[in-house]
Amino acid sequence: MRKDRIGKNIRAVLFDLDGTLLPMELGSFMRGYFGLLAGRLSRFGYTQKQIIDATLAGLSAMLANDGKKTNEDVFWQTFALFCGARSLADKPQFLEFYKTDFQAVKNFCGYHPAAAETVRRIRAAGYRTVLATNPTFPAAATESRMRWAGLAPSDFELYTTYEDFSHCKPNPAYYMDVCDRIGLAPEACLMVGNDATEDMVAETLGMEVFLLTDCLLNQENKDLTVYPQGSFDALAAYIGLSDAEK
Repeated sequence: MRKDRIGKNIRAVLFDLDGTLLPMELGSFMRGYFGLLAGRLSRFGYTQKQIIDATLAGLSAMLANDGKKTNEDVFWQTFALFCGARSLADKPQFLEFYKTDFQAVKNFCGYHPAAAETVRRIRAAGYRTVLATNPTFPAAATESRMRWAGLAPSDFELYTTYEDFSHCKPNPAYYMDVCDRIGLAPEACLMVGNDATEDMVAETLGMEVFLLTDCLLNQENKDLTVYPQGSFDALAAYIGLSDAEK
């Protein structure tokens, strides 16, 4: 049954990043990202097709990760199948991309001042905060995208990256990994995200969920009426921030 107010047992609020705290149209973001990545790595003898095919295959491999290896290891093993073993020696160039050319991907994203404001109000109200972004990017890329949203690593107790995690959304095991890291049961957590599949799946573990609708994704055409949902203002009301700030 759809709830109108956060449960009293909730101790932590988990946030998705892309399309939630950082507004974006996913297709535009991915085209910009792949174009810039291929442009940089072409300097080292790789073709654009190689880079795009290898990166997409690496992404698919991470999404299917069974937890035996980190997402980072799974990505690079797959990447090397397309670009050869020499690509492993060029890994530093890939990581350097996130510190340099990747910063232009910000131009394919939006900005919503209420995102950072809401996270900080939630922290001030006594909740623990986690950036539960799909761990398919290295930490450098995740930290950059945080900054584009007006946030910093210090705003979160934990943020998930491909170096540190071995599952991805929508696998519920990803959410259990997060819960284990912060020492809370799923029932003590609220997941906030814009993707009806990747984020709302947390509910299957007993988490509460809130669907942020500003950049809504619903590729499976799920019935959304069952979820608490709305804008950042609606999220603030759902959590009762006005009451907490009195």
